[in-house]
Amino acid sequence: MANTKSAEKRNRQSVERNTRNRANRSRLKTAVKKLRTAVASGDAALAKELLPGTLSVIDKIAQKGVIHDNAAARTKSRLASQVAAL
Repeated sequence: MANTKSAEKRNRQSVERNTRNRANRSRLKTAVKKLRTAVASGDAALAKELLPGTLSVIDKIAQKGVIHDNAAARTKSRLASQVAAL
């Protein structure tokens, strides 16, 4: 339990940040899952349509620091190559 005002504030900030990061991570997972589902089903048109939006979401999440820049680059690369292979 926080005993000082500064510790209470840090706790509030931590809770807010945690909530925001969880929402962003969920948004990321949903976008990637939709694209991977389209790739798995072999729907090239849908996959190509979803790819730019998904890459944009990945970039935004990495920019906010929710995931590491290299993790974002790796995910983008793998998704792009999967779509290109269709």
